[in-house]
Order: sequence, then structure tokens, then C-alpha cells
Amino acid sequence: MKERILNEVLKNFMIEGALCSVSRYGHGHINDTFLVITKTDDSQNKYILQRINHSIFKEPLKLMRNISLVTSFLKQEIGKAGGDERREVVTIIDTMDQDVVHRDTEGAYWRMYLFIDDADCFEQVQDSNAFYQSAVAFGRFQKLLQNFDASQLYEVIPDFHHTPLRFERFQKVVEENRRNRVDLVIPEIEFFLSREHDMKLCRRYLEENKLPLRVTHNDTKLNNVMIDKKTGNGLCVIDLDTVMPGLSIFDFGDSIRFGANTAVEDEKDLSRVSLDLNLFEQYSKGFLEGCDGSLTEEEIRMLPYGAKTMTLECGMRFLTDYLEGDIYFKTARDGHNLDRCRTQIELVRDMERKWDQMEQIICQLPGK
Repeated sequence: MKERILNEVLKNFMIEGALCSVSRYGHGHINDTFLVITKTDDSQNKYILQRINHSIFKEPLKLMRNISLVTSFLKQEIGKAGGDERREVVTIIDTMDQDVVHRDTEGAYWRMYLFIDDADCFEQVQDSNAFYQSAVAFGRFQKLLQNFDASQLYEVIPDFHHTPLRFERFQKVVEENRRNRVDLVIPEIEFFLSREHDMKLCRRYLEENKLPLRVTHNDTKLNNVMIDKKTGNGLCVIDLDTVMPGLSIFDFGDSIRFGANTAVEDEKDLSRVSLDLNLFEQYSKGFLEGCDGSLTEEEIRMLPYGAKTMTLECGMRFLTDYLEGDIYFKTARDGHNLDRCRTQIELVRDMERKWDQMEQIICQLPGK
């Protein structure tokens, strides 16, 4: 990053104190992220500066409007509950023009947040408590936003979790077979085709008003929750780029897909892949605790379907990309997307084997 550009950008944000340092920060693969440190007479101030990836997020102004609307609402609700608005929700730093985004001389879009001190985020599930605390945080995110009108939000990625549309596209890609790979993956294709009903169930429930449209995060991985270093509690949900209207059970389900899998997402040895029922129970308990009665009975009943649907959808997307020549997901080796797909398939199979136990766990949890 050019020093000239960074200096110009920083001058356009309302930060306190004299600049001490700017350094690359975090492990994100989409936006360019920097830690900015300034100093006043008696204190040090920290900020997160990000250059929004304009090639992925085509409408950065609308994206930032989403984040501004949601964080403003969250601050109000947290304030009413007597919480700490500067630590429990992302704080946007305004530009000198009283805006939430700055466009530099090269056309790039920038934003700045207040840095949250004394908190960590974790890339992988290392213990059940951190996973549980992330569930509480994402559940509380649902609770706090239960009265927010989700229709106000711009759909950052149109039809992101419209599983039936992704299924139709998958069928088309199989039919076209442009890379001549279909014959290599007949069992995988048949697996998804045989689960068409499962692919369409949640969307049908939404259209029949059996499941409500809510504000959803859409990237509910463990590393998107800040964990307080002192208390070990989930503190703040971050990375709000994909906040959109959606289904609460999909936010729940994607966490299970990622965090309750006993193997990594691209594991080649499928004997390592299974659903950890203890982690499933811990996350379900934390999520319902955080939601604190804000979910409907049908949403709670459908939580296992959220996990299964998100795993099916993700696996199908990996297979679709493989059939198209690996053009969407980054790959590190030949057949990488196919390995990812097979891991998701095995996880779905294990969910199906453990389905009665999953439903029983949800049924017996407090707060259901």
C-alpha cells in the first residue's frame, strides 16, 4: 500500500491525537486491514482502517449504509440494557465530511472503526466454551435486532442463501458439462440431486410465512466474534459486510457446519469427518440463551434443518465450482474443491445418521 494514499486517507477521518503508526492487521482475505495508533497527551488511541474490496462488494456505499443502520440500532438497544456501546458493538468513525466512507484519489473506498481493546477472536474452535460464547453472541445479535425492519437493508449478495436457485444453477452446470468433469463425480452429483426436497424446504417455509425474515449476519464463524480477555465471554459481533435479510436458522446452521465438524473443511480423509454432538449441543444452548425467547417455536424446531441446509448448499457450491473449472473459490491444489465438497457430503451423511439425537438435543434445551 502506498504511504501517500494511506496518509491522504487518514486525514479524512475524525481520529483523535497524533499519528504514531499504521500496520497491516489480521488474517482477512477480502478487505485490506490496518491497525492505526494515535497518541494524545494522556492516552493512546487505536483504530481499524479498511479498504473495502470493491471487486467483491460492488456497492460499498449501500453496504456501509447497512452497517450504519444496524450498528446505530444495536447501540440504542445496548444502551437501553445498560451495556457498553463502545465495546459491545462496532463503532464507525465518521469522515471529515460526516460520512461513513471515504473514496480516495484512486477510486478506492475506505472505512474506519474504533479498535476494541482487551478482546480476542479465534480462527478455529479450540474449546467448547469459546464456541459456546460465540453462539451466545450471535444469538444476542438476533435478540437485539428482533424489532429492526430487515427490509431496510440492501441485499449485498443477491440470493446468497436462496438454496433452490443455487440448486437450479447446479443442475444447469451439470447439464452443460463445459469442463467435461461430470463423469468424474457421478456419485457426488447424485447425492445432491437426491436431496432436492431438503434443498427447498427452508425457502418454502419462508415463502409460506412459517419462518420470519430477520436481520442475519451470514458469516457466523468463530473468528467474527470478539471474546473478552478478562471474562472469556462473547463481547461483540464483527465483520458486518454480509448483514442482510435472511433466516436465523441459516446463521445458526453455518456455525454448526464450520464449528461442529470434527475435521477441517478440505479434509481428504473422510473418516475424520463427523458432527460433534457435544459441540452441537453447546452451540445450540448458547444460541438459544443469546436469543432469549426472540425466536419462534418453528424457528427453534428447524434449527437442525438450518445446519443441514447450509452444509448441503456449501457442498453443492464447491461441486458447482469444480464442474465449472474452479473459477470462484480459491484453490491450492488439483481437486481442492472436490475435497471440500466431499467433506460437506460426509458431514451431511453424519447429520442424517444423528438426526434424532440432534432433534432431541434441541427439544430438551432450556429457552426453546
